[in-house]
Amino acid sequence: MLEIIVSSIFALCMGLVVIFVRMKASHKPASAKKIILPPIFMSTGMLMFIEPFFRVTLSEIFEAVLVGMLFSIVLVKTSRFEIRENDIYLKRSKAFGFILIGLLLIRLVAKLILSSEIDVGQLSGMFYLLAFGMIVPWRLAMYVQYRKLLETLNNDVQIKGI
Repeated sequence: MLEIIVSSIFALCMGLVVIFVRMKASHKPASAKKIILPPIFMSTGMLMFIEPFFRVTLSEIFEAVLVGMLFSIVLVKTSRFEIRENDIYLKRSKAFGFILIGLLLIRLVAKLILSSEIDVGQLSGMFYLLAFGMIVPWRLAMYVQYRKLLETLNNDVQIKGI
């Protein structure tokens, strides 16, 4: 039980850091690198599955990734870009912080419920996959939206330059 409490506190702290970082991100121009790199960096966490303690079954993989993808829909719907001063910025959503807190609370409650049925190592692996299944579609959608705005911005610059 101590492992569940410690990991939940850690997840809560990480969630608050993510909220803080995302809120500050709207003050600086976005770039393809800033959108794509977080899932790539997060993918190194897959190394956890080398250790048998964290391994999950195929059905647990599908369940975790599916739930993550469902959670990502909310993030995709609340992440928008806008053109300001010839740069592309992430548009700050008033609901975004509340949505991240809500998703975090749902994960914490699910973790507490599932910890009585699933070993803590497997549960950690499942929640990592859930997070990865959430961030990848969200960032892909952000990248597509960013590229469309970048194309619009480039076309406007070319037209004004003629």
